[in-house]
Amino acid sequence: MKIVFTHKCLEYSQAGHPESVARVKSSADLLCGQYEFVEPTAAGEETIGLVHPPEHLSRVKSRSFVDWDTPAYDGIYDYARLSVGAAVEAAELALGGDPAFSLMRPPGHHAGRDSVSGFCYFNNIAIAARKALQDVERVAIIDFDCHHGNGTQSIFLGDRRVLYVSLHQSPLYPGTGLTQKENCLNYPVPAGTGENEYMEVFRSALTDLIQFNPAMIAVSAGFDAFKDDPITDMGLDTSTFEKIGEEIRKLGRPTFSVLEGGYADRLGECIAAYLKGLES
Repeated sequence: MKIVFTHKCLEYSQAGHPESVARVKSSADLLCGQYEFVEPTAAGEETIGLVHPPEHLSRVKSRSFVDWDTPAYDGIYDYARLSVGAAVEAAELALGGDPAFSLMRPPGHHAGRDSVSGFCYFNNIAIAARKALQDVERVAIIDFDCHHGNGTQSIFLGDRRVLYVSLHQSPLYPGTGLTQKENCLNYPVPAGTGENEYMEVFRSALTDLIQFNPAMIAVSAGFDAFKDDPITDMGLDTSTFEKIGEEIRKLGRPTFSVLEGGYADRLGECIAAYLKGLES
């Protein structure tokens, strides 16, 4: 397991914003020494353009967008390019036989083809998956972030090369993902769902994924279903994330993961448990 990370992703912040420097820095500090860290390279416009049109790149570069959850930070275009590059690097490592985890910010799964949303500017997992499709026939995306990845669904809806599987709290922002749609399989679960109920749904979802028979698995790894997360209302413990990792490992496919949400002080412990499950 390799961790794709650079301290450059810690250079921007906004006081009081839940998507903070501290959440990723503390996680990197915890994992340092346990895993090999790999420095990412910022993605170029051609790579980002696999998902996002030039007009969207221009809006992010010029910061000419308005979304109160998604601040127009100085230099956010370059920070977002680094996050995309890390996801692509993680996918390439996985294809080469090394499972990898992108421990970067900003996240991406709420970003639509031509929109910023929910702390996200470019859709990291979607770009990495689409680039991987240049080398493999089918990619499955597992999204266990507590919020539905509406951006990822909108990008891949109807694409037969991709299966999108999401478990998320409902009702909750962004209010999507209530039903199954073509190749997008949504499993909304109620607030307060604990480990036993969650894992039952998760294993059921993986049955659909096995039938799809992907050549590669991409994971939108959000840890905001943790019981102490300040902006959600789920009941998972660190042990649940280890079990999630174990179930994904059993699928026996090249796998890479990209950090999405997770805002509790114990985010690093949740990530460590997930990585342990992937390796066990």
